[in-house]
Parts: sequence; structure tokens; C-alpha cells
Amino acid sequence: MLPDEVFDHGPDPDNPGWRHWNLKDQSLFNGAVMGKLITRIDDDGKARLRMFPERRHENLQGIIHGAVILSLIDISLFTTMHTIGSGNAGPSVTVELSTQFVGGGQPDRPLDAVCEIVRETGSMVFVRGTVEQEEHTVASFSGIVKKMHRRPTPQ
Repeated sequence: MLPDEVFDHGPDPDNPGWRHWNLKDQSLFNGAVMGKLITRIDDDGKARLRMFPERRHENLQGIIHGAVILSLIDISLFTTMHTIGSGNAGPSVTVELSTQFVGGGQPDRPLDAVCEIVRETGSMVFVRGTVEQEEHTVASFSGIVKKMHRRPTPQ
């Protein structure tokens, strides 16, 4: 489970039905690069992670930078594990991520990663999904996350 002292995953008062997905230390990657992230479980049982693009997320063409989309996807793997999987989203690591960009993300509206679990075992989680803006698909992806087990400290 994700410890409450380092992670904020409570209800988001600005977005009813959504929950925060933020590290309390905003100087780490999620907060410093991605900004505010919120999550919910859709009516169809899929996990949804939303970001709010800003000017800093744009590339030279004025669309959302591919690295930002990849980061959203990677973070969504763990959101999915936490919200619709076993709940064990950490400590874990991404071991594979396959992404197909199919459209440009616009910086003027929220960007969502919508995910489902294909299979979860004791040590691996297989996730697939899409990145969407309203009815527009920006990317499709699949990923594999390995659940890390804490090693006992030598005595």
C-alpha cells in the first residue's frame, strides 16, 4: 500500500467523484513535472488518471509533448494497480511499456489515461489503455509492472 505520510490520495474537493494522485513532496517528478493529477474509477470499471496540461507541457508545435504523454501513461499503470487492482502499487517498477501515438494532445483541456488490468499475478500486473481528450484518442498503450518485494535487512 502507499503510505499516507508521503502520498495524497484523498477526495478532490474541486472535482467531485475524483481523488488526488499526488506525492506530498511536490519537488519529486509527479508534482514538479506533471502538476495536479486526479483519478477515479469509471462506470465501466476502468481506472482514469487525469492531468491538466499547462504551457510547460507543450512542444514546439503547440501540442502536448510526447514525453509528458509517456509520463502520464507510466503513472497511470500504478494508479490502475492501486484503484482497480490488488491495491499494491508500491514499491513496484515498470518493466515494459509499448505506446502508439495516434493523435496530438491539445493543451487547452484535460488529458486522461484510461486503463484496465488484463491480468494480475502475485508479482506482475499487465495493463492496457488509451490516452484521451474527450472523444479524441491521443495514444494507445500496454504496460507491465513488476511488484517489488522488500528484501529483509541483513542482521
